[in-house]
Amino acid sequence: MTLLVDIDFSADSLLVARQLIGVTLLIDGVGGRIAETEAYDQADPASHTYAGKTPRNASMFGPPAHAYVYRSYGMHWCMNFVCREPGHGAGVLIRALEPTHGLERMRERRGVEKLELLCAGPGRLAQALGITRALDGLPLDAPPFELLPGPAEPVELLVGPRIGITKAAHELWRFGLKGSKFLSRGFN
Repeated sequence: MTLLVDIDFSADSLLVARQLIGVTLLIDGVGGRIAETEAYDQADPASHTYAGKTPRNASMFGPPAHAYVYRSYGMHWCMNFVCREPGHGAGVLIRALEPTHGLERMRERRGVEKLELLCAGPGRLAQALGITRALDGLPLDAPPFELLPGPAEPVELLVGPRIGITKAAHELWRFGLKGSKFLSRGFN
């Protein structure tokens, strides 16, 4: 599989979650620099894959470098990038990004002018980028997706517990771009 970024999506989700910080994600030309991620794994009680494969989470058990899109609380779309080998059930939730491409389209979709609020949180990000269930299972190396390398110099990461979950909430599996004003929530 050829991607424009040098990330091995068949690797552990914790590694992929770190490597995605600073990468530019575009969907139909709209998006920006990934500022926050969270890792999930089948052995993790907070993961959608913990109890096994279902019609809802089937994409997470598919090949790496594909999208897993689902509804959160019946209200918001959210997107993970599938990791590990097919059948394992691991992924990285894309929590926030710094908007850089298609700002007007994002503002129209969200009804928000303030740049910092366009993509700060997985539901907001999905709305701004036009993410729906139609993207579930699609490969990240083909349209409408485009992943562009981050800066040449290494980025500084923030590490902390995941948010918005009750199981395994203590795990330090949330990663953010240090100094970013586009995070969904601050790191403690």
